[in-house]
Amino acid sequence: MIIHTGEKPFTCQQCGKSFRRKGNLKTHIRSHTGERPYICKLCGKRFIYNVNLDRHMKIHLRDNGFKCHQCERSFTDTNHLQDHVKIHIGDKPLMCHHCGLSCSREANLKSHIRVHTGEKPFTCEQCGKSFRVKGNLKTHMRIHTGEKPFTCLQCEKRFTYNKDLKH
Repeated sequence: MIIHTGEKPFTCQQCGKSFRRKGNLKTHIRSHTGERPYICKLCGKRFIYNVNLDRHMKIHLRDNGFKCHQCERSFTDTNHLQDHVKIHIGDKPLMCHHCGLSCSREANLKSHIRVHTGEKPFTCEQCGKSFRVKGNLKTHMRIHTGEKPFTCLQCEKRFTYNKDLKH
């Protein structure tokens, strides 16, 4: 009945976003807490959603993934593989009109152009710091959430950044 009425009775106390189902709210709350309950048993990488862990596992299961024939790197889908192959063949049809840098992916060019324009469209709602790249904001958020998604497979100590795993 809730679906037909549009009612969303479950509201996040942190940001005010509302949901039709309690389970969806519980999953959403992970975006604030940094909780990543789904863990890859092979590399320790953690995920908010089980579906993301399933997709990630294809990287380890080389026969089921999409493999580059030139460098043996595996990808979870054919689009990522096709983008990667452009690196080997030098196919970079997109060019920055500011400096002439060539890119193979539109997203990379768009991100690069922000170096010239100074645009930083991704802003932290907690402290106001802005970033050119969405992934940098996501990494920055770990400061506020305390999230430590990288686990040492030897001692099980958790780290905020992958680079800190080398201890």
